[in-house]
Amino acid sequence: QASSLSSVESFGSSVASSFRGAAVSSILLSTVMIIIYVWVRFGSFRYSAAAILTTLHDCFVAVGLVAMASVIYNKFPGLASTLGILPFKIDLNLVAAIMTILGYSLNDTIIIMDRIRELRGKLPYASRSIINNAINQTISRTLITSGTTIISVMVLYLYGGEGIRAFAYVMLC
Repeated sequence: QASSLSSVESFGSSVASSFRGAAVSSILLSTVMIIIYVWVRFGSFRYSAAAILTTLHDCFVAVGLVAMASVIYNKFPGLASTLGILPFKIDLNLVAAIMTILGYSLNDTIIIMDRIRELRGKLPYASRSIINNAINQTISRTLITSGTTIISVMVLYLYGGEGIRAFAYVMLC
C-alpha cells in the first residue's frame, strides 16, 4: 500500500529540525526586510524600531497565550473543555498564525505612522496631540478590520474542527 504525504502524521527529528530552522529563518528574514522597508519609507530608523517592537510584542503575546492554553488544559481540564482549548504545540499552523498576526499588526502600525507623518507636516517631531489625533483618525478602520476578522476566526474556532483550532486560537488571542 502506497502512502501519500497527506497520510503522514509524524516526522523524524531531522525533518522537524529543518522545519523549525526554516520557520525561524523566515521570521528573521521577514523582520529584517520589514525594518529595511519601514526605514526607507519613513526615512528614519526610529520608525523601523517602533514598528518592529510593537509587532514583535503582539507575536510574543500570542506565543505566551499558546503556552497559557497548555497550562489551562493541564490544570483546569473542565474549563479547557468548555472553551475548546487544547494543548496547542508550535507547528506550521501556529507559525502561519504568528506570521498573519505580524502582517495585521504591521499594517495597522504603518497606517498610523503614515497619518502621523501627514499630520506632522514640516515639524521636526510629532507631539503627543499629533500622535493622539493620528490614532483617533485611524481607529475606526482598525476596529472594522479587526471586527470582521474576529467574527470569521471565531466561526473557525467554534466550527472548524481540531485541524484549524490552533490557528484560530492564536488569531483570536
